Amino acid sequence: MDLFFRQIGKGPAMVILHGLFGSSDNWQTLGKRFSTDFHVIIPDLRNHGQSPHADEINYSLMAEDIKRLLEQLKLSSAILIGHSMGGKTAMQFALSFPQMTDRLIVVDIAPKSYPIHHEKYAENMLSLNLSSIHRREEADQALCQSISNPVIRQFLLKNLARNDHGGFRWKINLEALRKNLPSLGAEIISDHPFPKPVLFIAGGKSDYMNTSDREMIRPIFPDFKWVEFENAGHWIHADEPELFYREVINFIHG
Repeated sequence: MDLFFRQIGKGPAMVILHGLFGSSDNWQTLGKRFSTDFHVIIPDLRNHGQSPHADEINYSLMAEDIKRLLEQLKLSSAILIGHSMGGKTAMQFALSFPQMTDRLIVVDIAPKSYPIHHEKYAENMLSLNLSSIHRREEADQALCQSISNPVIRQFLLKNLARNDHGGFRWKINLEALRKNLPSLGAEIISDHPFPKPVLFIAGGKSDYMNTSDREMIRPIFPDFKWVEFENAGHWIHADEPELFYREVINFIHG
């Protein structure tokens, strides 16, 4: 699949992968910051943002999509940064194509299996009658009945776009994402460990990672470093952008 992507800067290649229900838009600010030293490529993963839709989505397919993107750009390898679903995609890419992975940075996700708790978001979004919504505020009001957290609602509503008739449509493929959520919660497994350095960044206020995850990380990514940002939630790069930037730069150059 040919993904939509944004690119900026010059230097060693750095690919940044967003999380579930996200897009390349989520990383533009930090991407610009990294672009002073790197050629930053930020794709929309399949079924997200402006990338094509497909019935299937899993980590092997998304890793193949990233390989195709690098080949299209004539890049032999890159630094991979991935958040949440993007972090699992980055892990799968590194394990499948280690020769194309220079460094790996995984943001607030472990290679373990996760319970399916995003289904309610997909169902809530699908339940909206977009033909009766004329302003984003109306969509927000409709979602607030089932999703009380305004930060999550605004994150999800970034996926709303105007259609050709002035109404709204979902940019993401909600039906396919809902159908494939078990695959997106699945464990990342490999018989061959990734030999290069890996940085795992955990959010102290997030419940996605805990210190016991280190034991399952070690056999797959033996050369790993674990860092926890005490005051950050799941969206670490948004909660602590300066700390995140410095940690990643120090890891790459270290």
